[in-house]
Amino acid sequence: MGVNAGVTRGVTRRNLLIAAGVGTGLAVGWAAWPRRRAIGWAAGEGEQVINAFIKVGVDGRVTVAVPQAEMGQGVWSGLAQIVADELGADWRAVGVEPAPLGPEYANHGAFNDQLAGMPAAMRGLAGWGATKVVEYLEFQITGGSTSIRGFEAPLRHAGAAAREMLCRAAARRWDVDWDECDTAGGFVVHKANRIAFADIAGDARLEDAPDEPVLRAAPVLVGKPVLRLDIPAKTDGSARFGADVRLPGLRYAAIAQGPIGARRTGIDRSALPAGARLVEQPDFVAVVADGWFAAKTALEAVKISYAAAANPPGPWLEAGLKAALDSEGTEVRSDGSVGAARGTGSITADYTLPFLAHACLEPMTATARIENGKCEVWAPTQSATIATWGVARALDIDADDVVIYPTLLGGGFGRKVEMDACVQAALIARAVGAPVQLIWSREEDFGHDMWRPAVAARLRGSAGPGGIGAWDAHVAVPDIGAGFTGRNVPAVAGSPKAGAGAIEGAVDLPYAIDGVRVVHSLADCNVPLGFWRSVGHSFTGFIVESFVDELAVSADVDPGSFRLAMLKDQPRHAAVLRAVLQAGGPLGRVSPGVGRGVALVESFGSIVAQVAEVALVDGAPPRVTRVWAAVDCGRVINPDTVRAQVEGGIVYGLTAALHGRVSFAGGEAEQRNFDSYPLLTLADAPAIEVIIIASNENPGGIGEPGTPPIAPAVANAIFAAGGGRRRDLPLVAA
Repeated sequence: MGVNAGVTRGVTRRNLLIAAGVGTGLAVGWAAWPRRRAIGWAAGEGEQVINAFIKVGVDGRVTVAVPQAEMGQGVWSGLAQIVADELGADWRAVGVEPAPLGPEYANHGAFNDQLAGMPAAMRGLAGWGATKVVEYLEFQITGGSTSIRGFEAPLRHAGAAAREMLCRAAARRWDVDWDECDTAGGFVVHKANRIAFADIAGDARLEDAPDEPVLRAAPVLVGKPVLRLDIPAKTDGSARFGADVRLPGLRYAAIAQGPIGARRTGIDRSALPAGARLVEQPDFVAVVADGWFAAKTALEAVKISYAAAANPPGPWLEAGLKAALDSEGTEVRSDGSVGAARGTGSITADYTLPFLAHACLEPMTATARIENGKCEVWAPTQSATIATWGVARALDIDADDVVIYPTLLGGGFGRKVEMDACVQAALIARAVGAPVQLIWSREEDFGHDMWRPAVAARLRGSAGPGGIGAWDAHVAVPDIGAGFTGRNVPAVAGSPKAGAGAIEGAVDLPYAIDGVRVVHSLADCNVPLGFWRSVGHSFTGFIVESFVDELAVSADVDPGSFRLAMLKDQPRHAAVLRAVLQAGGPLGRVSPGVGRGVALVESFGSIVAQVAEVALVDGAPPRVTRVWAAVDCGRVINPDTVRAQVEGGIVYGLTAALHGRVSFAGGEAEQRNFDSYPLLTLADAPAIEVIIIASNENPGGIGEPGTPPIAPAVANAIFAAGGGRRRDLPLVAA
């Protein structure tokens, strides 16, 4: 997928480059997929594209194709750091460029977590099949904390292959054995010989790419806190987000989508200002003008009437969740006897969690241009593949006639894996016959989210000094995946199903428990649901770790010691928990009105434990003053990124735990801006200390695992401080 030559400078894939200019020279990469078509990464003047991931310019600059969306998690830098390490590049001369669609850039890690619960033999076959499917579909997606997990291996191979080709070319010139050569700081070196990548790239491109390049035995850059590539551009304002795109003749659109499930019955356009253009589609009304504020003002002058849905979303949704707990449900795990969970000395607890918004600081936006039957879209998207499919379906054109240019994202959290804004921008551009930039208002962004579902759970259990004897959990939550595929991949859409995937984190517990039973009940929901940072772990973490704490109290055992006693067969979990307990100090009540609580959650291949300290003052909401977090995320690429993501995950999760709630009335969300859906302020943010556990295990995810433990850690701390047991979120009443 090349860059259209007619695209204005500043908005092509090449000009979305971060941190390094593009020279001419060698481009190399690695992929197991056969060359059934030309590599889609565009070559600049004088560049030679051999494969998919790396370009070395004649000026010595190295450009890395990154298939994953950058939304603040540092993945562009992390992926480039992996390549630069194997290649032997000078980090100061490394840059990145968004990768086009192609099998080389398919995210193989997207389904790893879904395969984890299968038997080993079946998992291997299913994994092979999933790999072939995602490659064939050119399935690019950033989600599930899979970026480093999914691309570390292919990018290491790409860097090592390029290094070998450069060494072979230099060895020919020096008449030495190539395997006596190495690379460092952007040079090929052999004893007293030294040549810059720029001066040997032309020869190196003629070398055959090795099938099995030798990887470096010890890292040079990986594991170091190198400067992120996107920071300078974000600091000086030159970074390009969705609303920064500019095209010749660009017009701007504001949109109104109506209550959920409602039917539009009329439009009064009599007050529409001159020069503004009204666009009607079955699912929305838009106004196009020469500026976005003009478009929004004009849209507000248009009166749109609706007939309400037969059963609009309202308070009945949450009531239905609690009722679902009285149903039989679907058993998804049954090990040993759980009779003691209902016997003498057992305890029962009901938990509820509300719908949540994504609350990205950058609202939904996309810019579209249609020329000669082809559509180009610039968007802050988490999946160029899903956006491509959606636009092609909406315009009834071939997917090969759609090009998506990913920009930086001002927050994603799962919301921007959806393609609705891209489709809307394309439809509006077709209607007006001009390039259009669509920006949702903040009210539209909150009012038409794909929400994290509300959840209810009932847990029963029994425990003694040695740990939990019986665990019986029943979780009621809608199936997120069915709605997502129905909207975005209708060819494989199915009916909602109960199962372990819908309640991830509630089934595979890290603790050694004699009797475990887990049941899932589907709950009715006519609200569009989507993936939210940490997905199912965002609610099962609270449910599981709150009840573990309650059982520790019932057994009269320190909550930290109680957990450790059940982790004898989980050394990594135990090490993480010990580290955070050592850093955070004693649990329980530490002074009048001050308590500390703990939680431990494994998600996305990483293990995170947190201790929260909460202060209670009469008449005031609980104040979280300090948080300690320990994380084992396997092999670390950049420790600064790990710390930043754990800190960000804590703040995001704490916002939800304290304040997050979306309610519905008359088919509409009642929270439509930050006044009614407040974010945690800097003044209220706790001091956070992150401890990284050294590990040689394969990398785990890090964008999401910091979020699940914070809500239960805080709730447990409130109990320890004397504030009572909190089983319902949010913790602060509206």
